[in-house]
Amino acid sequence: MSRKANVSLIICVRMKRLAIVLSLLAATVALTAGAQNQTDARLKRLFPAATTFSPKGGDPPHVKAYNGDTLLGYAFWTTEILPLERGYGGPIAILIGLDINGKMTGLYVGEHHEPYGDFSIEPPAFAAQFKGKDVRDPFKLGEDVDAVSRATITMSSAVRAIRNSVRRVARTFLTPPAPSTK
Repeated sequence: MSRKANVSLIICVRMKRLAIVLSLLAATVALTAGAQNQTDARLKRLFPAATTFSPKGGDPPHVKAYNGDTLLGYAFWTTEILPLERGYGGPIAILIGLDINGKMTGLYVGEHHEPYGDFSIEPPAFAAQFKGKDVRDPFKLGEDVDAVSRATITMSSAVRAIRNSVRRVARTFLTPPAPSTK
């Protein structure tokens, strides 16, 4: 094989490698953008009046929702708040919105491996009962939170994860209300 043919072969191999690397990079960027768009849509459902969201950060990890310069509240995943609450099939990832007055703006049930999740924590009615719930509410299954039979472990774990997460975020970021004077 001539030297010229050798150089051409080396260039061809390097160009193929570069094309593969660039393709993988483009796929990674596309997947990241798609995941970010999905996260933004979920955040917008929790805070419809928000015009911008901060990058996730802090301890506990959270995203701040803003309308212009006005802070509306915080969004966070239950799986990023310690201690981690586990359901029957492992952790239950729930994205929660909490306004600056300590009221839940809503929640989104994300990933879970619960055997009865499709009729206990996934239906819209489960999430709907938490909208407007105050961090000081009891969060008691069967009392102020509707229970589903045959999904006791799933429901108990999900409610504990929600209660513990909103209270931890509230203690960290919110100012307690002034005591009432009677």
